[in-house]
Amino acid sequence: MKMGLTVEELLKEKEVSLHLKLVAGEKGRQRKITVSEINRPGLTLTGYFEYFRYERIQVIGRGEHSYLNFLSKEKRIEILGKFFSYEIPGVIITYNLSPVPELVNAANKSQIPVLVSSLPTPHLIAELIAYLEEKLAPLTIIHGTLIDVYGLGVLILGESAIGKSETALELVKRGHMLITDDVVEIRQKPGDILIGSGKEIVSHHMEIRGLGIIDVRTLFGMGAVLERTRIELVVRLEEWDETKEYERLGLEESYTEILGVKLPQLLIPVRPGRNISILIEVAAMNQRLKSRGYYSARELDRRLIELMQKKKE
Repeated sequence: MKMGLTVEELLKEKEVSLHLKLVAGEKGRQRKITVSEINRPGLTLTGYFEYFRYERIQVIGRGEHSYLNFLSKEKRIEILGKFFSYEIPGVIITYNLSPVPELVNAANKSQIPVLVSSLPTPHLIAELIAYLEEKLAPLTIIHGTLIDVYGLGVLILGESAIGKSETALELVKRGHMLITDDVVEIRQKPGDILIGSGKEIVSHHMEIRGLGIIDVRTLFGMGAVLERTRIELVVRLEEWDETKEYERLGLEESYTEILGVKLPQLLIPVRPGRNISILIEVAAMNQRLKSRGYYSARELDRRLIELMQKKKE
């Protein structure tokens, strides 16, 4: 699903870091911001509205502000009246510049919020885009456990009580880092990158049957937890099925899709005597080799074929 954001929420979360204050359009606080891109309306303020990207936050810097002051009062009323007739989510003026009165009047009339920031334009745009990309990224929530193993984000899935949390707990004891247990929030970033994190209120807590809720950060220290990580491997646990044929050579690659992004997936059958944590450690190291172009099973297969051909000759 696509996350939404109101100007009110932007103010609450970034008022201090972006040095924002509301100066006009008070009644438009609930306007929705739906895209992470920013628009500087320099050409639009000259009267050219052909390709006006009105759906974006509009940022007015020194150049736009100077141009508005250069115009006559009548021309400002005309241009800004048309400018604020579009469904703009909001306007931010940088360098703590005072908006011209015609802009304030047009914003109040159209109920479009106008914010002023003391930050320089490039600084504000960089910070704002990073924030909006995080908040507006496509999001899905999955029941599973996410852990960082040797720098590789591993998403552990499986039926309830299959042992996901216990496996993750053993991995933490072996020096790896927990991101979240039970509820994993996954956001898609540009370049088909999936970033997994947990809900803040329960992040770094685990539910272990027989023990109850434990705080991993308190028990094992800050080095045992991580806020977020890129998901690069999915491990699905299932009860061992004697009638099922499981992969033994690793020549066949299996994938799963999350938010339309293909991720390598391993199916690991669980039964007494199997150390799932060690298997996941090896799987993570093997996946890192694969990402560098080395496939152990294929390499062994190639050598065997070469050996058989030499014997034939």
